[in-house]
Amino acid sequence: MNDQQTPTPDGEQPDAGRADLERSDPEQPVAATSDADDVEHTLRLPAESAAPDAETSQFAPPDERTQAPAAGSHAASGHQAPQHGQQGPGSYAPPSGPPSYAPPTGGPGPYRGAPYGAPQQPYAAYPQAQAVGAAPERRARSPRGIWPAVAVLSLLLGLVGGAVGGAVVTKWQDSSDEPGRTDNGLADVDTVNTAPLPADNGSIAAVAEQLLPSTVQIIADFKGEEGGATGSGFFLDKQGHVVTNNHVVADAADGGEIKIVDHEGVQHEATVVGRSPVYDLAVLYVKGLKNVKPAALGTSKALRVGENVVAIGSPLGLSSTVTAGIVSALDRPVTTGGEEDSQSYINAVQTDAAINPGNSGGPLVNLAGQVVGVNSAIATTGGSSVGQESGNIGVGFAIPIEQVKVTADQILKDGEARYPVIGATVNSDGSGDGAHIQEIVKGSPAEDAGLKEGDVVSALDDRMITDSPTLIVAIRSHLPGDTVELTVKRNGDEKTLKIKLDSKVG
Repeated sequence: MNDQQTPTPDGEQPDAGRADLERSDPEQPVAATSDADDVEHTLRLPAESAAPDAETSQFAPPDERTQAPAAGSHAASGHQAPQHGQQGPGSYAPPSGPPSYAPPTGGPGPYRGAPYGAPQQPYAAYPQAQAVGAAPERRARSPRGIWPAVAVLSLLLGLVGGAVGGAVVTKWQDSSDEPGRTDNGLADVDTVNTAPLPADNGSIAAVAEQLLPSTVQIIADFKGEEGGATGSGFFLDKQGHVVTNNHVVADAADGGEIKIVDHEGVQHEATVVGRSPVYDLAVLYVKGLKNVKPAALGTSKALRVGENVVAIGSPLGLSSTVTAGIVSALDRPVTTGGEEDSQSYINAVQTDAAINPGNSGGPLVNLAGQVVGVNSAIATTGGSSVGQESGNIGVGFAIPIEQVKVTADQILKDGEARYPVIGATVNSDGSGDGAHIQEIVKGSPAEDAGLKEGDVVSALDDRMITDSPTLIVAIRSHLPGDTVELTVKRNGDEKTLKIKLDSKVG
């Protein structure tokens, strides 16, 4: 696990953004969480003829709770919060603004996510062509008012099912007077009783069969409300450790109740081993479990755009749900807003597999049956008002499994995770020419390397840097202690600087 390379994390604490680079938007000030950690969890998406700060897009994570994101300055990478717009039957309402991202979270229990809307986290549109998202968040408990509708729907479904069943029974009832009927149903006809076809390894069905026993639903207290949010997770090992998103369990981490529901529907109490708001990851532990089937871990490095993948989780409280799609893009810088103004940044795997509230923390799997990412955020097109959240629109984001391995390893060893930093704050002017250095921390690696205020970072190693989120994501794709090379523009000249990455807890 230690030899794995860390992909950009997607959950950040108040200080997290500063550790790599902090990004503050002059027009949209962000509340400082610590030192230079005044980066807001909002990113700007390209907006037509709009100033970088003119519009905001929202991103939220696909898990149980949804938080209302604040549109402001941005850190170099992040998540997204879920949003959703409504339109009348037969009518089409064009998006009012840039796409937003929200965490697919589900309600407290089955169908509690029925309202399909949870507070989302708005994200400021940013001038780059790169999508950004808001930190995955859990979805708040659905209003009781929706229960009657659910009950009525269930009743209608029951009636429809009964009518269909009745028709079938009537059609095939024992009657020698009508052709086609038999006295004893199937017992009177010759059905073909052949052996099932061999399992098609590499098929979606084979992947589902392999991974469903490893995937769990997570029910956690949310904002003091017992069982107020649900998400997903998967078994990491036979000892009972479960990987999920931090935003799924953040509210219940300090004394709240957390339960996992296994594939057989049995509930088990779980405790938090450690969390990383910066990477939006958490590790839980369930004591005394037997016959645990851990998920096989693969690599996102081998993924190709267009490759088939499968998402498994509990969208809207519907446990053991399987959806499929393709890898839409790789190394997608995404910023998401987290708890208490924290932000997470991920070098995300983008997929069009259906991801909805409640999917947060669940596995994204290749057709070899290996986990290649943790589903964390979705893009939405609705407004940002609390209580509104759109579901899947074909743009979901997952934390690469390499980052998951590194962070889980750190948490299992120390109960906490660390992320790389250079000791500088950054912002973007919307030009797409790079990340602008705003402030240098004294005694930091950035100062030691000769980085100065006003410098514009245009590349990190071989990766082009177009804005501050891209730079933060690129930095967090490395490990503390790694040495990176920055290409910097200063007073019309271009130079390269080598920086050894420091670390912070988060």
